[in-house]
Amino acid sequence: MKKYFYLLLIVIFTSMIFIGCSQKQGKAQEKSSVKKEITISAAASLQEPIKEIAKKFEDKKNVKINFNFGASGTLQKQIEQGASVDIFISAGKSQMDALEGNNLIDKASRKDIVKNSLVLIVSNSFDKNISSTEQLKDKNIKLVLGEIKTVPAGQYAEQYLKAVKLLDEFNSKITYAKDVKSVLTYVENGEAQAGFVYYSDAVNLKSSYVAYKVPEDTHSPIDYPGAIISSSKENALSKEFMEFIGNNDSKEIFAKYNFQVK
Repeated sequence: MKKYFYLLLIVIFTSMIFIGCSQKQGKAQEKSSVKKEITISAAASLQEPIKEIAKKFEDKKNVKINFNFGASGTLQKQIEQGASVDIFISAGKSQMDALEGNNLIDKASRKDIVKNSLVLIVSNSFDKNISSTEQLKDKNIKLVLGEIKTVPAGQYAEQYLKAVKLLDEFNSKITYAKDVKSVLTYVENGEAQAGFVYYSDAVNLKSSYVAYKVPEDTHSPIDYPGAIISSSKENALSKEFMEFIGNNDSKEIFAKYNFQVK
């Protein structure tokens, strides 16, 4: 009888060990199956290429990338207020400079990723024969710019209008939009006759056209700096993405959307 009792104890004890190991293994497998995530805050004008590049990175690394697109100045303020972000890519240097000045980015990770150009787009329904900004100054139009305080494209457009002494001519005609994609939407939908956007935004125009490419010497250089945020909890993965965004495949994607790559 004692023999059977001891055998029963051994069976119960062995079973408990097996169950305990199985639970630990299950938890370990569950933990390993959870994908790492990073969040990228990027200028609205980068939406198409960044999503395409990120998809390739996700597939290669089995990770998840979250996006936050908007005006660079707005994204800067969000980061300053403690938003959970791993990587910031701006459409202007001043926004990145401000974050660097407050030690909110990893300075060593900062690099210029691409360049862009500024163009004037005009609605097809308004006039299909515009080839300069001057042609619009005496017309009854609505000219859309990005908000000067937060949208670099708006800042570049204002610099250009000042440089060619046309700002006063257009002051009463100007309407401001929250970001450069909104400028595009206004003109494409016929709610405005003209607007200043990036050349990269003009890739898929349907109801408007590029009337004029703004000379680069009339405004600050349109550089897109990127950097890892100091508070990032996925620093290693963020570094990998920053390297990935500079490879040849990524450069081809940027070039497809009219960005200038090195």
